[in-house]
Amino acid sequence: MAKASSISGNADGVNGENQSYTVQGRGVVSRSQLVREVNNGSHQGVHTVDVNGVEYVRANPNRCQSDNID
Repeated sequence: MAKASSISGNADGVNGENQSYTVQGRGVVSRSQLVREVNNGSHQGVHTVDVNGVEYVRANPNRCQSDNID
């Protein structure tokens, strides 16, 4: 189980959106795979958001800048 602070967005989509994420200890994970894992409750401190019909992983709101998934 990864925490938000150990997940980074790769900004590898056409407009800089995250088509994959890097998870510390695992390496690169596709957006669709990580979305499935988050929706199944496999990661702490994150949730998914729907942007124009596409789901992305986001950190839960808190005051810690280092937890943000860019």
